[in-house]
Amino acid sequence: MKNRIKDLRKSQKLTQDELANAVGVSRQTINAIENDKYNPTLELAIKLARYLRMPVEDLFILE
Repeated sequence: MKNRIKDLRKSQKLTQDELANAVGVSRQTINAIENDKYNPTLELAIKLARYLRMPVEDLFILE
């Protein structure tokens, strides 16, 4: 599953650490998600979408 987290995070001038702290995970988790190495839980996907002000279905792309 692809995602737009990295682009949105950078456009909002957030670091991986800032985003991680905001949604309650480690910076390494954000890095793994951005690099398509880890698919987040539904709960985490919703937290990320809400924080980045983006619908979940627009943030994550099922291929």
